[in-house]
Amino acid sequence: MVGSGGAMLRIVLLNPKGGSGKSTVATGIAAMYAARGFNTALMDFDPQGTSSRWLEKRPRSRASIHGVEAFSRAIGVTRSFQLRVPPGTDRVVVDTPAALQPQSFNEHVRDADAVLVPVMPSDADIHACSRCIGHLLISGKIKRRENRLGVIANRVRPNTIIFRTLMRFLDQMQIPVVTTLRDSQSYVYAGEHGLGLHEMNPARVQPELAQWDALWSWLESRKPFVQPATAAGVAGV
Repeated sequence: MVGSGGAMLRIVLLNPKGGSGKSTVATGIAAMYAARGFNTALMDFDPQGTSSRWLEKRPRSRASIHGVEAFSRAIGVTRSFQLRVPPGTDRVVVDTPAALQPQSFNEHVRDADAVLVPVMPSDADIHACSRCIGHLLISGKIKRRENRLGVIANRVRPNTIIFRTLMRFLDQMQIPVVTTLRDSQSYVYAGEHGLGLHEMNPARVQPELAQWDALWSWLESRKPFVQPATAAGVAGV
């Protein structure tokens, strides 16, 4: 499959609670797009630098992904220049910082075409997810009708009580559950070798790939988001 060459989509992974698997999902999405022929950029705002270290491990034989270490401040250049992506980029995947304060949400999501919140099946994570989504709707100024906010149930073990509790909670939030990703050692292997599941032996990761197909379909159904103020400004010219 080859990249569409159409409008660039910006995909933001956000969850202020550490340990949600945010960087794992971000690198997986970047690898998925790169493996399918899309010109992909991975922007790492997290000071932990997990996504950037993953890129450093990435084999040169694999499809190239442009990395931006957004967590560091380059000396002698403007911030906008530092955060630029190459011309012709099809997909930008943004890994936001852990412990991100709600007042900074809008800075990261205002231009996003898709905002994904990974959540783990635990009481603490469910509570943190509830707060995160609430802040996204208020501080991030995301409206439900925009259909650009989704949740990923991450590292799940089906047929457990806590999994059923998580799914009931997400249903009550009225935010789409884009996919559920099962707890698998394949993600550990991929992270250690700079790979995505779509670059591994399909026979070994077939159950996981089926779950990623749902994520792919949801992301590709997003349309480039235009800020209402920007649209009004253009209309008024």
